[in-house]
Amino acid sequence: MQAGIFAKTFAGRDPQTVLMQVRAAGFAAAQFNLACAGLDPVPEVVPEGVSGSLRAAATACAVALPALSGTCNLAHPDPAVRQSGVTRLRGVIGCAAAAGIPMVTLCTGSRNAADQWAPHPDNTTPEAWADMRAAMAELAEMAEDAGVVLGIEPEQANVVRSVGDALRLAQELGTDRLRLILDPANLFDHGSPAEVRKIVARAVDEAAPMLGLAHAKDRTPEGRVVPPGDGAVDFPDFVRRLAAAGYDGALVTHGIAEAEVAQTARRLTAWLA
Repeated sequence: MQAGIFAKTFAGRDPQTVLMQVRAAGFAAAQFNLACAGLDPVPEVVPEGVSGSLRAAATACAVALPALSGTCNLAHPDPAVRQSGVTRLRGVIGCAAAAGIPMVTLCTGSRNAADQWAPHPDNTTPEAWADMRAAMAELAEMAEDAGVVLGIEPEQANVVRSVGDALRLAQELGTDRLRLILDPANLFDHGSPAEVRKIVARAVDEAAPMLGLAHAKDRTPEGRVVPPGDGAVDFPDFVRRLAAAGYDGALVTHGIAEAEVAQTARRLTAWLA
């Protein structure tokens, strides 16, 4: 496994500038975001040449790019907003394929119109599921044509809240284009370290057949997001379980400030060793 980080953690609107910072901080991989290429994260158009610049920057900086962010609200209550996201994602998927990035990461969304990461009471309704599934079906066809996979992450505030939800979605769509992104901090709202260890262990076992990317975020037992190693997640145990499940990709941290980057890099490197 490799230590990775969200590229957007670092300042810059040029891929090589950003990836040089990723490498200098001690990370071998980065989940890229088109904002780091001076674009909207999910732009209306991806200009010609962007994919080439990503590939060149990754090679020059010796940083692997396991995934490209394409998060937009696929469960938005307005059908026009959902369709706009799907339309824009065609360009992101094409960019990933041309750059040699194997995965585009998505957000299964929320009925919360103001914030795709915020909860809403209608997220558990059959209607929300059906709207999200319809959008995902279109995207799975695009991914099939492009030769990439789509990463979906169980989030407590989204329509896909659990590993079981993700497995259900893949089964309903009948596609092999979906992969699961597993972040232990998204699997619980609060809990003791022992309780969290059991939750995470069960999720790794469930996720193993479609595990595509691992994230490294942490929460305190009370639910506050903190840098990995400062909360209730037992990361050495998480890493051992990922390895036992056959996962050998990147462990990608995010949600940290630049001042917390150096400590996080040291911790991830130690856990992976």
